[in-house]
Amino acid sequence: MADWISFWNGSHAIYVNDRHKAVHYAAVAADLAGFLPGPEARVLDFGCGDALASAELALRCAHLVLCDAAPAVRHRLKGRFVAAPSIDVMSPEEVSDLPDGSFDLIICNSVAQYLSRELLTSLMHDWRRLLAPGGRVLLADIIPPHVSARADAEALLRLAAREKFLLAAIAGLARTAVSPYRKLRAQLGLTTYEENEILDLMESAGLAAQRVRPNVGHNQQRMAFIGERTA
Repeated sequence: MADWISFWNGSHAIYVNDRHKAVHYAAVAADLAGFLPGPEARVLDFGCGDALASAELALRCAHLVLCDAAPAVRHRLKGRFVAAPSIDVMSPEEVSDLPDGSFDLIICNSVAQYLSRELLTSLMHDWRRLLAPGGRVLLADIIPPHVSARADAEALLRLAAREKFLLAAIAGLARTAVSPYRKLRAQLGLTTYEENEILDLMESAGLAAQRVRPNVGHNQQRMAFIGERTA
């Protein structure tokens, strides 16, 4: 995971242009809003990235914690939300130190592929502790083994055509082919899961699990799951 943290901590071109980045975060926030339990909810967004649309999410809940392992990302978030009383920015270590029952919803979107199975399992047990009774974990954008980098590229091109940044997307994919991201993906791989593996992982952590559709974001070849703390 350390190599991936270093990647996200530095400058990268994972988004082909500003339009792509804005469209991505706006769509993710709109999808996540449908999972918020209500205006009094306490929400953790684990591995949030730059979270450009988090202000809209914060309007729909009582307290939003943005958590990212990359120090540079946290620095940007703290600067952006310094005057937002309902938003806190924390490291994973700080989140782990929070008391039991701190959250009603924990979001982990498009992060699991960068974690080892052992780390995700450990996190799931900790998240169960951090959930209030009836609280839920949303684990989204999980990559099945059969979904390739080519399939991801095709999903991006469909989004780009719809949102009118197709030429930038084609150029961006060409850059990605020789980018540090491509090299890291080839070297380290991405962690993939069958549907039953995620269901078993959540159940083993004490969560009642089910797959939900559609997935969060534009790539519907990936999967999303809800795990609920029932006791």
